[in-house]
Amino acid sequence: MKDGKHDRAVSFHEAGHAVVALALGRPVQLVTVLPDKQRLGRCEFGKGKFKPTDDWLEREVLIALAGVAAEARVTGRYDWGGAQQDLRGVEKLASLRAGDRHWERLSRRMLSKVENLLEHPGNWRAVELIAEELIRVGEISGRAARHFFDKGLAEFADA
Repeated sequence: MKDGKHDRAVSFHEAGHAVVALALGRPVQLVTVLPDKQRLGRCEFGKGKFKPTDDWLEREVLIALAGVAAEARVTGRYDWGGAQQDLRGVEKLASLRAGDRHWERLSRRMLSKVENLLEHPGNWRAVELIAEELIRVGEISGRAARHFFDKGLAEFADA
């Protein structure tokens, strides 16, 4: 906690993961900024049915990069050190697609794509709503994440 509230940067980081997952049709089970021995927060994904995708690898890379991208929109800098676990996953997946020598170029392209996704006003509003709730209470259910996601999109549906 910082100043009696849960960490703002971590809250936006985890909210970014949740919103991009939901936007890409992957269910979210839990979002938390209550730290444990291994991490400051986490976004757990549901095991149920989710929307099929043409490119599961791209979806997973985008979700993994969404945390650091959302956090950077708020803090003004990319905290690559704090996103090491996410980046290891990105490297592993991107290497499958682009090979060991070209995974970084693919990752940069995917980062640009996820930044574009987060620029959508409804998606960004959903990130803000989820992050605000995480700052306030520390942990939300997947159902609550979905509620805030839908609410964020609804605010900009007519725009």
